Amino acid sequence: MARGGKILLVDDDPSLRRLLALRLEGAGHKVETADSGMAALRALETYGADCVITDLRMDGMDGMALLDRLSHAHPTLPVILLTAHGTIPEAVAATQGGALDFLSKPVDKDVLLARVDQALEQTGVGSEDWQQIWRSRIVTRSPLMHRLLDEAKLVAASDTSVLITGESGTGKEVLAQALHDASPRSRAPFVAINCGAMPEQLLESELFGHEKGAFTDAKQAQQGLFRSAEGGTVFLDEIGDMPIALQVKLLRVLQEREVRPVGASRSLPVNVRVISATHRDLGRAIEQQSFREDLYYRLAVVTLALPALRERPEDVAPLARHFLETIATRSGRRTRVYSPDAMEALCRHHWPGNIRQLSNVVEQNVALTRGHVISAQAVDKALAGHSGRSDAAASLQPLAEARDAFVRDYLVQLLRITEGNVARGARLAKRNRTEFYKLLNRHAIDPNDYKR
Repeated sequence: MARGGKILLVDDDPSLRRLLALRLEGAGHKVETADSGMAALRALETYGADCVITDLRMDGMDGMALLDRLSHAHPTLPVILLTAHGTIPEAVAATQGGALDFLSKPVDKDVLLARVDQALEQTGVGSEDWQQIWRSRIVTRSPLMHRLLDEAKLVAASDTSVLITGESGTGKEVLAQALHDASPRSRAPFVAINCGAMPEQLLESELFGHEKGAFTDAKQAQQGLFRSAEGGTVFLDEIGDMPIALQVKLLRVLQEREVRPVGASRSLPVNVRVISATHRDLGRAIEQQSFREDLYYRLAVVTLALPALRERPEDVAPLARHFLETIATRSGRRTRVYSPDAMEALCRHHWPGNIRQLSNVVEQNVALTRGHVISAQAVDKALAGHSGRSDAAASLQPLAEARDAFVRDYLVQLLRITEGNVARGARLAKRNRTEFYKLLNRHAIDPNDYKR
């Protein structure tokens, strides 16, 4: 039998609602009730659910209309219909339209509980509860996100390498962590590193480890992130910014399932799953020869493309409420709320900084609001402060990309001045010839193109 889940019970008959709720709660389930289809949608937005049980015939939005709304907004959510004898043909048609099952009134207690257990088992509510893991990580009611999560659910149970793409601030590491937590490797470490945040030699040491004395500051041996994540998951964030020479070494690790620490004479076996992420267009990077095509195919066995927040506007309100609750829990204070006008202002915004920007705005609103209700004026002030920075940021490259562009332009200028003479270019750059050649190779620059 599945562990107790969260059930949303929808029926316009108060007596039947109370009876069914008591039966479900007696079996260990948590029950929320609604007396109409519209009330059910509001309750689902507020409380969530693992399963919906709804009457077929109701005033206003009936069970069929509710099923249609749910099948688009929450395609993985199981729906059980309650039907009188005369509407059984309609109920059968509903199952063909996406309902999990239907039950005839009066509802047999044992049959009801058995069908609910089946629904919860189907959605993963049980030993390792995917739905619970997911709700703790990602807040969404976007159909676009639900389709993505359906794919993620399938791939989570495997050891398949996953590449997560998306703009900065869309929650790539959050998704990676959720994949790990829902996988058979969840009891082993999840180790993350930003590949664009450190120099090549240091990054190699951090990933693969080093021997004592391998370089000047190596006062003791270090096992590296791959070995420290043994049995678990390594998350390589901003993989598109990894230097090309290190990409070769990473490819070897993925192919041979072993790492060689810097300064070591032999390789060591590793058992990890690799999830990577990038905001860059790796297809373009491959064309520009700044990213290896063979490594790409190793990393992107499955690609999960996270949409920008502007592509999932229905998530702004629940995310804002989630951040308010998180801040309240962290501070031990009462949860603040947005006024209707304030929430409307949040929902109208374009959010170029995505979820990260929304989180910052909410935190600013809480910090600068004395009362319980956050006003539209407070939201407008916060957004005005962010908009200037966001517009300016939109015209800027990420630091790693800007640095690479500068270095490439510098090298090209040197070769033009020296007419392709590498030795002279290296002297002007105050670099040895070997290091200078490595820089040229990394940026796909051929000195012969500049010889006259």
